[in-house]
Amino acid sequence: MRIRYFDHAATTPVREEVIEAMIPYFGKEYGNASVMYSLGRNARRAINKAREQVAEALNCSATEIYFTSCGSESDNLAIKGYAYENRDKGNHIITSKIEHHAALDACKTLEKQGFRVTYLNVDKDGNIDLEELKNSICDETILISIMYANNEIGTIEPIEEIGKIAKEKGIIFHSDAVQAIGNVKIDVQKSNIDMLSLSGHKFYAPKGVGALYVREGIRFAKLQDGGEQENNKRGGTENVAEIVGLGKAIELIYSEFDEYNDRLKMLRDYFLSEVQKNINGIKINGDLKNRLPGNANISFEGVDGSELLFKLDELGICASAGSACSTSNPAPSHVLTAIGLDSKYIDGTLRITFGRDNKKEDVNYLVNSLKEIINKIL
Repeated sequence: MRIRYFDHAATTPVREEVIEAMIPYFGKEYGNASVMYSLGRNARRAINKAREQVAEALNCSATEIYFTSCGSESDNLAIKGYAYENRDKGNHIITSKIEHHAALDACKTLEKQGFRVTYLNVDKDGNIDLEELKNSICDETILISIMYANNEIGTIEPIEEIGKIAKEKGIIFHSDAVQAIGNVKIDVQKSNIDMLSLSGHKFYAPKGVGALYVREGIRFAKLQDGGEQENNKRGGTENVAEIVGLGKAIELIYSEFDEYNDRLKMLRDYFLSEVQKNINGIKINGDLKNRLPGNANISFEGVDGSELLFKLDELGICASAGSACSTSNPAPSHVLTAIGLDSKYIDGTLRITFGRDNKKEDVNYLVNSLKEIINKIL
């Protein structure tokens, strides 16, 4: 049976060009980037090139890029690292109720250690209220951490406005941009973003490599002890091959940005149009305008999401009920709860996220399969 993959927000397949770029660093270019002889220098040059490729995509300096293992580590390093290092300035952090668990759990850990955290509400589409943000700022506020785009419902937050508020108040602004990379043109200078997290496997690089942008001059604590890698901010021998892969992938995704995202939006809009024509009682979740181009989050009234996913899988369709990081958790989605989605819809929510290899005929197969399954269930 042919597999039709519609879960690119969970992970993406590694591009052939990325694999080709990585291969030498699994073999003949096996040097440790921390040593001085030629094999090590070759590895160091490869890492520096990847740092420049990431910096080019974000409009920052290569010296402001730190490589990590994933987006979750980047979030932890940014949020906890900044809080620990700057506790003398204050102990208040502002975030939102729909952040990824990496950010939310980092904040909960800080609360146990004496920090105070404000969790902003969102409206029915997942947008934060800028007035609530302004009113939440106090003399003790040291960090605002708001995700660029939500991983479940695809809503893109008003990042430039948040950055402007943070800058005017002299507060550091961190954004989890794991879902936004490749789908949004990100300019950390224009948006006044001081720290930004990303993860390679969301844009056709391998799993196990991520990055954190930190604006020059910002102090943050080292969380992982060991060597002095990553400018003494993350101990551990660099994963050269995967760092090279991340650099190549981010270069490729932005070199074809318009064509890639126009196609995702076309597939997404076609899917939503067809599924609404063929199935009654559907609710679309998330902002329909300020939204990731490949994201479709829909709810079916009275449908068991787990049963729906199982039956789709039997037909060779890969989809998700929400974030892949929390699908083993039986509790309702914190994102859908925060936007006030009625309980009769929450259990029957499906996240479809499109990617490079999806075609229109795949969408037709998906819609017909959903129609058949829903009719049987109901």
